[in-house]
Amino acid sequence: MSRRPVIAGNWKMHNLQKEAIELTNGIMQELKSEEKSTLPEVIVAPTFTSLYVVNKAINDCGCGKVKLAAQNCYFETKGAFTGECSVEMLKDTGCEYIIIGHSERREYFGETDEMVNKKAKAILLNGLIPIICCGESLEQREAGVTDYHISSQITKALRDLTSEEVSKSIIAYEPIWAIGTGKTCDSVEANRVIAMIRNVVRKLYDTTTADSIRILYGGSVKPGTIKEQMAQSDIDGALVGGASLTADSFVQIVKGAVACGV
Repeated sequence: MSRRPVIAGNWKMHNLQKEAIELTNGIMQELKSEEKSTLPEVIVAPTFTSLYVVNKAINDCGCGKVKLAAQNCYFETKGAFTGECSVEMLKDTGCEYIIIGHSERREYFGETDEMVNKKAKAILLNGLIPIICCGESLEQREAGVTDYHISSQITKALRDLTSEEVSKSIIAYEPIWAIGTGKTCDSVEANRVIAMIRNVVRKLYDTTTADSIRILYGGSVKPGTIKEQMAQSDIDGALVGGASLTADSFVQIVKGAVACGV
């Protein structure tokens, strides 16, 4: 089954509004000569404060080559939840995707698998697409529990979702020890873990669902690594951190995916 690749840039807590607009325009300018049909899904995830202006920049371009994501959400519709943003609010800014379960959210803000599941349900209920992150720490990898840990994360994150909802979703495998460290998981090993994740989905649902869901690799993705990663059998794209903060490096990653036959 053919799965359209995804290259998503997670800007994390970087860029004021002016910088976010400039980066968005730079990406779109670099992609100007590319045929839309040949590109992967290109997604940018700015901070909450820049969602509106980045969406406006995307719409003003009118090329349809870049889509908008939020970096997090809350699962309740409204209420006394100071500092949170509901899925409906994020949809109102133009978001089509929301990243959930990132290791930084889990480590620094206590996000649990159960919370990720609630967020996934809220996102899908509102017609958006969750990008569900999973990954192991260095200690877990060295202890040989990588597969067990990630299988548990995925099983809990997808609990009570229908096969149709799962097929629409995106999973991002990000080994925690490779995020922001400059270390990249070997492409063959990354592909093995991602194939394992796909098999978890197959066991929970069916082969059609497992073959439909797109699973990305994240963790110090660079222009120099993307071609080898995209050449693997089960890697459907990348969730890019630091390399998404400049238009040139991010677009090189996008074009690297194109060169691998998107």
